[in-house]
Amino acid sequence: MKKISVINTGGTFSSKETKYGLAPKIDATELSSLLGTEDDVNLVLEDYCSLDSSNITPKDWKAIAQRVDEWKDDCDGIIIIHGTDTMAYTSSMLSFMLQNIQIPVVLTGSQLPIGMPMSDAVDNFHCALKMVLEGHPGVYLAFNRKIMLGCRVSKVRTVSFDAFESINYPCIGKIDAFGIHIKKHYIPEMKAEYRLRNNYSDRIAVLKIFPGMPADIFTFLLENGYDGAYIEGFGLGGVPFMHNDLTKEIQKASEHGLPILVGSQCRYEGSNLEIYETGQRVLQCGGIPVHDMTQEAVVTKLMWALGQSKERGKIIELFQRNVIGEVTLEV
Repeated sequence: MKKISVINTGGTFSSKETKYGLAPKIDATELSSLLGTEDDVNLVLEDYCSLDSSNITPKDWKAIAQRVDEWKDDCDGIIIIHGTDTMAYTSSMLSFMLQNIQIPVVLTGSQLPIGMPMSDAVDNFHCALKMVLEGHPGVYLAFNRKIMLGCRVSKVRTVSFDAFESINYPCIGKIDAFGIHIKKHYIPEMKAEYRLRNNYSDRIAVLKIFPGMPADIFTFLLENGYDGAYIEGFGLGGVPFMHNDLTKEIQKASEHGLPILVGSQCRYEGSNLEIYETGQRVLQCGGIPVHDMTQEAVVTKLMWALGQSKERGKIIELFQRNVIGEVTLEV
């Protein structure tokens, strides 16, 4: 019999109506009576927390990774029930913290609470369970009958059941009337032995450039002890260098040892700082390209990387590598 650990963190999946709207109120004991099961599967449910995912913090990522590490040798796989709003951040960060883990870890949630008419909760859970039972090691997200790599996913719709998409990377699999279909060649190979790596720094900033954006924000970051920043530029990653010259500020910050990552505000097709002058000047000033990574993956990789080292050179080296399948790099 397969033993599957289920870690409940709350979210819409575990919510009920309150006087303040939907809020997580269903615990693991009640969930166990609502989920159903399959033959030859022993589900062991536990509550980590009962939070709307907007209230999940990096401390929770570290603790959840620790709990997965504690469970990994005592079960065949792990399902994490999570709110949808920040689930892509959690799946990305767990992908870095748990890289090379030898069991499947699958996150899922729902757009409607379990027990509500037309809810997608049970269906999403059983999709996650199907993926766990397939036995492919790694961190994944299961939603709306799609299986996606945990570090490639974003929430792209607020209320539709098809809330998540795999960005700039194919889905790992799908579920239809004939069962689950996994594209094994899209699952990244394990590159080293597993070791829990859940240190991080949350002293980062994410800046979405807009026309006329003041340049003094970088002085603020330096003076207040931030460890790094991610800039979402225009188009392929362009940053203004004439009026409101941000490239000089990137250079000053880089010279002070602050890693400045630069990508695109566009969700699809990635960034390329080599094409336009507005991108090449960024590279000349020390900006670090992020290529086709999701915003969630850039943010969590930066936080995770800074937990391994504060040295700008080490951060550059990590962002020049495809660590867990999070980025497509030209050979």
